[in-house]
Amino acid sequence: QVRLVESGGGLVQAGGSLSLSCAASGLIFSGAHMGWFRQAPGKRRDLVAQITGDGIANYADSVKGRFTISRDNAKNTVYLQMSGLKPEDTAVYYCNGRSGYYPWGQGTQVTVSS
Repeated sequence: QVRLVESGGGLVQAGGSLSLSCAASGLIFSGAHMGWFRQAPGKRRDLVAQITGDGIANYADSVKGRFTISRDNAKNTVYLQMSGLKPEDTAVYYCNGRSGYYPWGQGTQVTVSS
C-alpha cells in the first residue's frame, strides 16, 4: 500500500528556513503528480505547492517566491525548501498526490516564531 513519510519540520524564527522531505513507497512515484499541503489548527488542509512527474512546479500565492518544491524520482522523495518563513506558515505539513488521493502520513510540524 502507499506510504508517505514526512520529515524535517521544526521550530524556526521568522525569516528563517527549513527543508522538508517526503519519502514515498507503494506507488509509481516517477509518474505521480505530487503536492505539499499544510493544515493550521482549526483550518482546512490546503495545497501550497505541487510538482508534476517531470518537474513542473506550481505554488499557492501565499508561498510563491519563498517555497521551492522539488523531487528526486530515483529516491522516491519530494522536497519542500522553505525560506523567508512567516508566523502564518505555522502548520502541520503533509505530502500527497495532487488530489490528496493517497492515505495521509503523520505530517511534520513547522512552527515559526515571531
